[in-house]
Amino acid sequence: MNPTKVVRENVVKLTDLPNVGKTVATDFAKIGITRPEQLCGEDPYDLYVRFCKAFGEKQDPCMLDVLMSITDFMNGADAKVWWDYTAERKVRYGEKIRV
Repeated sequence: MNPTKVVRENVVKLTDLPNVGKTVATDFAKIGITRPEQLCGEDPYDLYVRFCKAFGEKQDPCMLDVLMSITDFMNGADAKVWWDYTAERKVRYGEKIRV
């Protein structure tokens, strides 16, 4: 969902989360996540590694940005567009993400 349209009180399914559409919601199901509350306290990098393993290949680093935005939101932060996390990802994890 577009982060500007997210209403925290109305988040009941994965597609209610910022930056999550049908495809990402389906991808979450492949790693066993079917409800937003399952993302509380999750580490975005650990989720990224799970995605890479589930798909059998390294995922685009932008997916880590998405995961950072979602976990940040689920831990109480405001909803933000995923690319707001790109600079932070590069600082935290470097240009080359290891899986």
